Amino acid sequence: MTVQLPKGTRDFYPEDQRIQNHIFDTWRKACLRFAYEEYEGPMFEHLELYTGKSGDEIVKQLYNFIDKGGRDIALRPEMTPTLARLVIQKGGTLKMPFKWFSIPRLFRYERTQKGRLREFFQLNMDIIGSDSVYAEADLLVGICSMLRDFGLKPADFVIGISSRKLLSTFLTELKATDPTAVYPVLDRRAKIPGDIFLAELAAAGLAAEQVVRLDAFMACKSIDEVKACIQSQDSQAALQELEDLFTILAHAGVSESVALDLAVVRGLAYYTGIVFEVFDRGHSMRAVAGGGRYDSLTERLGGKKVPCVGFGMGDVVLADLLSDRGLLPTTGPTVDFYLVTFAGNMPKLFEVAASLRNAGCSCSHALAPAKVGKQMESANIAGASRVIFVDGDKAPPGEYEFKNLKDGTQGCSTLDQLIKEVQP
Repeated sequence: MTVQLPKGTRDFYPEDQRIQNHIFDTWRKACLRFAYEEYEGPMFEHLELYTGKSGDEIVKQLYNFIDKGGRDIALRPEMTPTLARLVIQKGGTLKMPFKWFSIPRLFRYERTQKGRLREFFQLNMDIIGSDSVYAEADLLVGICSMLRDFGLKPADFVIGISSRKLLSTFLTELKATDPTAVYPVLDRRAKIPGDIFLAELAAAGLAAEQVVRLDAFMACKSIDEVKACIQSQDSQAALQELEDLFTILAHAGVSESVALDLAVVRGLAYYTGIVFEVFDRGHSMRAVAGGGRYDSLTERLGGKKVPCVGFGMGDVVLADLLSDRGLLPTTGPTVDFYLVTFAGNMPKLFEVAASLRNAGCSCSHALAPAKVGKQMESANIAGASRVIFVDGDKAPPGEYEFKNLKDGTQGCSTLDQLIKEVQP
């Protein structure tokens, strides 16, 4: 029997897990700094939670099965439907608005490629119960702050911002017969040849004149350029929301990290307002993050309408970007103390180790009597800061011989003093 890693999944050996922990820790600290609270949900849900949101065609992208009770179940492909269900279940008992985040493990049955796997982790940040553009601003400033925490600079990434509301009102101006058929085509605009793009717009019901106007609209790079393209009051109101958002972001000091990008459409049908995607500046890889306003999702799933805005940031593309910029941690394992015995005094090792761990320090030691040289080698492999010799004959009563593996100094000291030196 040959046991292989399932396609589209990853193993996390300790060196890989250290990188993953760095990503998770940075995500979590940034979320807490912006006063988001952490939540979680089950790794699988009833299938209808996803078909109710996206239709039956979503099933081909899921890992789904019938459980022993005959229920249709799916491993979660995204977190937003679970969040919507949580909001619906609590009804009016949740004090709104509130800000939540989660770091779920997700599953999607699709073709694996660079930046896209079948099993992955994703940071989700959402604001529930606010219909103000300040909610979008809070999320976008949070993204910029978080990416800076990873060491990325404005020259490394850009957040493209658009509006599904503006696009909808403009399609109404064009008298598009089926706007819902146009959105998926526009979402693929940057990924397909121009002639195919135009052909798909025609197939979506747009005449040649409508295509010309729409293409000119999508090419706009500034608010003023958009103003010259639109006519209706509804379009002007949607554009004003975008203009207000950019003004807020300027006051927050993140203007150099954001840009108007009407090519950002987002394929999911439940988006209702401002949408955005995060890319590396060269657009050399998939979007690092994406999201927007989805005010109708709870209603679509059978609850009351609740304004919501949020985004997801996958760990796979983020790690690729950090690796490309040389920003992934390269440190090995670390431990505060490694205990060494000259005489094979294992009971003494466990006694001293207990004292150190009870004081909040990390420590390790051999699990069987070994030569001192072998123990010192293990101390280096473990990344120990200091070695304590538990049964040396040079230390005065109440003290222990030690060696600092960082600078090579050695001497004798009490456990209390050694503990103080390694604790922040």
